[in-house]
Amino acid sequence: MNAIILAGGKGKRLKPVTDYVPKSLIPLDNIPIIEWQIRYLKKFRVNTIIICTGYKTEQIENYLKIKNNFGVKIIFSKEKIPLGTAGAIKQAAKHIKEKSFFVLNGDIITNIDIRKLQKMQNSIAAIPLKTKFGIIEINDGKVSKFSEKKEISNLWMNAGLYHLTKNLVKDLPKKGDIEKTTFPNYAKKGKLNHIKFKSIFWHSIDSHKDIEECTSEIKSKKFIKFVVK
Repeated sequence: MNAIILAGGKGKRLKPVTDYVPKSLIPLDNIPIIEWQIRYLKKFRVNTIIICTGYKTEQIENYLKIKNNFGVKIIFSKEKIPLGTAGAIKQAAKHIKEKSFFVLNGDIITNIDIRKLQKMQNSIAAIPLKTKFGIIEINDGKVSKFSEKKEISNLWMNAGLYHLTKNLVKDLPKKGDIEKTTFPNYAKKGKLNHIKFKSIFWHSIDSHKDIEECTSEIKSKKFIKFVVK
């Protein structure tokens, strides 16, 4: 199987760190995000990874060339101008010969089993929505319980992980985001599927707090043992 990692963003919300390094090279427990992602995909026997880059491309390339021990083929798809997620996938898909492929947002750390996603064409990994804030339960006008980041039942969010067919590529715009263009159109036509994943390890690195929380969970759950044989 082939996979695309969308790693071209500037990571503006992670300034000033991203003034010096791209988001993909931000370390989580001393390992850059991009390395966690490559090892994660390799675990599920993805043997070719196309990395979409734009911001500070050279730093990402240099790191992976120096590391060079992942046991997978790495191809770079460079964006001369920002293309958005749809445009980046469309450009990168030129390197894919298989009938389908995975797509992973460049800031996602997870243990989702992509083999389950592979069973359904043009599918999105869906995970339960969690609150970003503490939840209070009220009884008779008094606070009875306080909970952190509780899952909200029957509300699902896009996990930033997809299994797409090569045929879908022709419907992608050359510039724009897949979440705002092709996915809504496919959803209206009943051509977009989903696989639900509950009780999984998942983090999107969008803030400095996300870095701290993800790093803490990586350590506590010994995530390194999951991605390294």
